[in-house]
Amino acid sequence: MIRIYHNTRCSKSRATLALLEQRGETVEVIHYLDTPPNTAELTVLLKQLGMDARNLLRTGEPEYLTLGLANPVLDDNALIAAMAAHPRLIERPIVVANGKAVIGRPPEAALTIL
Repeated sequence: MIRIYHNTRCSKSRATLALLEQRGETVEVIHYLDTPPNTAELTVLLKQLGMDARNLLRTGEPEYLTLGLANPVLDDNALIAAMAAHPRLIERPIVVANGKAVIGRPPEAALTIL
């Protein structure tokens, strides 16, 4: 089973989902803005992605500035808590399969974990 943390308003997210569906893959779609991952889920996703929390942040979102998330003193726990509370901060789409995860940018990146 493949899972995608999806935002229907994002062209890369739509393209990644379309690519997976065109390949005939069964995809569980998680609309993460409606049902955001909690801190434990984000911690698992980061481990599967092999990255720290700062690399998963969308720095162009207004919340990034208003919450002061550019502050280098903030650790992963603080950044993960911010993403759980403000899911627009989470880079998208995240595709999970076979115990691994990848950001679907470009969409073809999702194919590397299938």
